[in-house]
Amino acid sequence: MSVSATPQAPAKASFTFPFWAQIVTGLVLGVLFGWLARTQDVSWLATTLEKVGDLFVQLLKLAVAPLVFFAILVSVTNLRKVNNAARLASRTLLWFMITSLIAVGIGLAIGLLTNPGAGTGLTPQDGKLPKRTGSWLDFLTGIVPTDIVTPFTELNVLQIVFLAAVAGIAALQLGDKAQPVLTLAESILQLLQKALWWVIRLAPIGTVGLIGTAIASYGWDLIGKYATFTADVYIGSALVMFGVYPLLLALVAKVNPVQFYKGAWPAIQLAFVSRSSVGTMPLTQKVTERLGVPKEYTSFAVPFGATTKMDGCAAIYPALAAIFIAQIFDVQLTITDYLLIAFVSVVGSAATAGLTGATVMLTLTLSTLGLPLEGVGLLMAIDPILDMVRTATNVAGQALVPVVVAAREGILDKEAYAGASSSPLDEPSPLDGRAAVAPAA
Repeated sequence: MSVSATPQAPAKASFTFPFWAQIVTGLVLGVLFGWLARTQDVSWLATTLEKVGDLFVQLLKLAVAPLVFFAILVSVTNLRKVNNAARLASRTLLWFMITSLIAVGIGLAIGLLTNPGAGTGLTPQDGKLPKRTGSWLDFLTGIVPTDIVTPFTELNVLQIVFLAAVAGIAALQLGDKAQPVLTLAESILQLLQKALWWVIRLAPIGTVGLIGTAIASYGWDLIGKYATFTADVYIGSALVMFGVYPLLLALVAKVNPVQFYKGAWPAIQLAFVSRSSVGTMPLTQKVTERLGVPKEYTSFAVPFGATTKMDGCAAIYPALAAIFIAQIFDVQLTITDYLLIAFVSVVGSAATAGLTGATVMLTLTLSTLGLPLEGVGLLMAIDPILDMVRTATNVAGQALVPVVVAAREGILDKEAYAGASSSPLDEPSPLDGRAAVAPAA
């Protein structure tokens, strides 16, 4: 006698609104509301958009200090679980530098070809000194904090990274004695990531506020004065993201570039909207793991990259901005100056430290070249519009390098890479602490 199984009721089809579609909807609504607020002079709408955008960025920044500290601390200690950890770390740093050098080269080439400062109508009198500046002395002396509290209260990410790295190295030296602290740190990190994930889910709403505010505040008139410069930044970033990176994936990592963007796109989208590499870091780590990079290596490479790997903010942008400002102030740059720009971009990118904006990096570049710091004031008005594509480029590079290094070292899970096509935000239990690179059954 055979036993027949009870017929199963067919599962109800459920429609899910993909995260990328939510972001695109937010972009469209933001442009529409911003245009209405500006053209119809609707002050309450402009105020509402500004408050919504500010609140979203504030929520992201709220977790930055503890997130960076515990992410770096845990990532340093996780290296003990990885074979050839020193080799992986050095290869990661090497590819950070190589890609930054390529990006700054593209920025310089575009700037020299297009002369972004010509015909703008801007004069040196339009510039003003920035509130925050950077110099090599400040950069070097500013790494070490005077106390352990101020870096967290003043959100000095570079100093937080220093404290976390020291604590991580000390924990490695202590061995088993430090295990209770490391267990606590890993739990706190997962808690912070979970809380920040809730903020990330609000990104479509934040997009409406941020884009709407940009349109309502600046409109299209301002972009006209900076049309060439704005186009240069976007074209340069696009060439790096969709030209250089795919070539590296195809020729160096020997993987399908299209598959990389399928997997990494959620993080790139969020970076474009939030303008914060650190705020995007949990999602960047998630998508990098889903692309087949081992969790132990990802937990080191992504936090490290989120605070030091800035192809948009620290390579393309300062190269173009230096040329733009030099033309406004009628200063002739020499071959030596261009080499200095490349040097600053490769070595000094940690000065940006993953926060919104690249003012410190730009002032570091200008001070190295001897250009007037007042030139920064010429670019402040247009900065939010530029910062979106800069940060997206940053985050794309932060996900790319671990994939390239893992592929070259033979530790990339090719099966996981080939299957990383859906957004992590569309799946349950995000960032639950489980490895995301297990081979498919």
